[in-house]
Amino acid sequence: MRLFARFVVLFSALFFGTVPIALGQDRGPGLIRDAEIENIIRDYSTPIFNTAGLDASAVEINLVNDPRLNAFVAGGQRMFINTGLLMRATKPEEVIGVIAHETGHIAGGHLARLQEELRNAETKSIIAMILGTAAGLAAGDGRVAAGVIGGGTQAAFADLLKYSRTQESSADAAALKYLDQTGTSSKGLLDFFEILQREVRVTGGREHPYMSSHPLTNDRIASVQAHLALSRFANAPTPPDLARKHDYMRAKLIGFLEPIDNVLKVYPPSDTSGPARYARSIAYYQRADLEKALPLVDGLIAEQPDNPYFYELKGQMLLENGRVPESLAPYQRMAELAPSEPLLRMALAKAQVETGDPQYLESALSNLLAASRSDPSLLEAWRLLTIVHGRLGNNGELALSQAEFNLRTGDTKAAAALAKRATDLLPTGSPGWLRAQDITGEAERRLKDK
Repeated sequence: MRLFARFVVLFSALFFGTVPIALGQDRGPGLIRDAEIENIIRDYSTPIFNTAGLDASAVEINLVNDPRLNAFVAGGQRMFINTGLLMRATKPEEVIGVIAHETGHIAGGHLARLQEELRNAETKSIIAMILGTAAGLAAGDGRVAAGVIGGGTQAAFADLLKYSRTQESSADAAALKYLDQTGTSSKGLLDFFEILQREVRVTGGREHPYMSSHPLTNDRIASVQAHLALSRFANAPTPPDLARKHDYMRAKLIGFLEPIDNVLKVYPPSDTSGPARYARSIAYYQRADLEKALPLVDGLIAEQPDNPYFYELKGQMLLENGRVPESLAPYQRMAELAPSEPLLRMALAKAQVETGDPQYLESALSNLLAASRSDPSLLEAWRLLTIVHGRLGNNGELALSQAEFNLRTGDTKAAAALAKRATDLLPTGSPGWLRAQDITGEAERRLKDK
C-alpha cells in the first residue's frame, strides 16, 4: 500500500503537469485569491469550457503561488494555474492554450481513468512482491527476491508512464480542436511548448521518451506546427481587450511577487505605460513607500475612473499602512463599480470593521453576507462575520458564523457544537436555524467517516 500511495502522489503531479496578495484571501496553502486575475482567467476559459461541453460555472479555477511554469487538474473539475505561468506568458493565447490542454483532461475523464491505472499498478506490484518472496525462499537468496520485486515495480511504473503519455497526447489534440472552435490561434500553445523546451535546455535537463509522463516536447511542438499549417485560425489576431487585461494581470503579479529590483528591471521608470505604472505602484507599496506608490495609482484612477481594481489597490495601500479611515472612500467606490464581486465586498467590510466605529457595522454586515452568499469558501468573510455579529450582539448568528468557519477549516467537533448552540438560539424554522441543522448533519457525517 505504501508503494501505491507513492504512485498516487507521483502521478498526481506528473500526469497533470504538476500568499495572499490584494490578491485577497487564500483558498488554502500556496493558493491565492484575486478578483481581477480570476475574472481575466474566466474570460480566457469560459469559451473553452463551453466548447468542451463543460459547465463553466462548475469548473473551479485556482491560482497557485508558484514560480514554476505549470498548470494541472485534480480532484474532478478543479484546475490549478501557477503564477509562474501567468507571469511568463506574454500573450493571452499562451495561457488560453494551456487552459485548453487542461480542459482536455477534464472533458476526457482522465482523472478517473488514472485512478484505475494506479490500481492496476498496485496489483502488479503486489504480485511482483509475492512472486519475488517465493522465488527468494526457493533459491535461499534474498537477492533473487529483490530482483523479481524490482522488475515488477519497474514494469508497473513503465505502464503508468505509457498511459500518462497517451492521455497527454489526447489532451493536446483536444486543445487544438477547442482552440479552432473558439477562433483562437494555436500559436500560443506552440509558444508555451517552446518556452518549456528552452527551460529544459537552460537547466541542462534531457527528456527521455520512455521515462517521462509527457510526450517529448519536440514531438508536441511538431504536432502543433502541423496543425497551424492547416488551421484557418493560425493568424487570428489577439482581441485588444484581452491583450490589455493580460498586460495588467502580468504587471500585478510581477509587482506583488517579485523583488522590487526585478520589478524595476521589467518595468523601469522610463516605461510610462499603464501596466508598468501599475507594477511599480504595487512594488513601492510593498516596500511601504506610499510617497511613490500613491501618485502612481492616483494617476491610473484618473485615466481609468471606472476600473474597480485601481480603487481596490489604493484602499489596500491605505488600510495596510494604518490609514484606515482614508481607505473607506476608495473601497466604497470599488464596491460601487463591482457590487457582485465577493472579494471586493469583503475588502470593504474589512476596512469598515477595522475602523472600530459602530456606525459601519450594519454596512459591514450587509457586505459580508453578500460576499459569503456569493462565495461560501471565503474563510475571511466568516471570520469577519463572527466579529460583526459579536459587536452587534447577534449571539445566534455569531454561533452560526463560527460553525461555518470551523466546518470549512476542518474542526468538525467545534463546528458541531457551535451549530447546536446556533440551533438553540435562532428562531425555529428560520434560514439560519435550517443552516445550523445542515451543518450539524454534515459534521456528524464527517465524524463517522473518520
